[in-house]
Amino acid sequence: MTPTKPPAAPAPTAAELLDQLAQAAAAYYRNFAVTAAGQELTLMQGKMLSVLRRPMSMRTLAELLGCDASNITGIVDRLETRGLVRRTADPADRRIKNVVLTDEGAEVVRRIRAEMRSGLTGLEQLDAEERRVFQDLLGRVLPAAAA
Repeated sequence: MTPTKPPAAPAPTAAELLDQLAQAAAAYYRNFAVTAAGQELTLMQGKMLSVLRRPMSMRTLAELLGCDASNITGIVDRLETRGLVRRTADPADRRIKNVVLTDEGAEVVRRIRAEMRSGLTGLEQLDAEERRVFQDLLGRVLPAAAA
């Protein structure tokens, strides 16, 4: 007699996946907020530094971070006072101010990312193919995050 395999668990519903994604995002941002606070930053200041991979206009930052442009001005002011970002005129339109990460700001981002990676050891347990599949799935579920 051949042993039978136990029946496969039913696939999760889209609603169950959405709940799990929400829980994962909440846990990620709780961890990020604690990590940013360790660098004497608010959650939004940390998020802004983390997205500044290239110079960005204040308007682009507001859209990307999902907040009002007036909030961005205050966040940039505080980060600029600490020497983590600077404002520069946009070469194509000098009326537009771009926000640029300074070397000190880049170092803070490096420290935040290193601490976040050390807290998310599950990612390190994935092999190269699993990481590619995970990246592909995230890009398919959240196309804006893949850009």
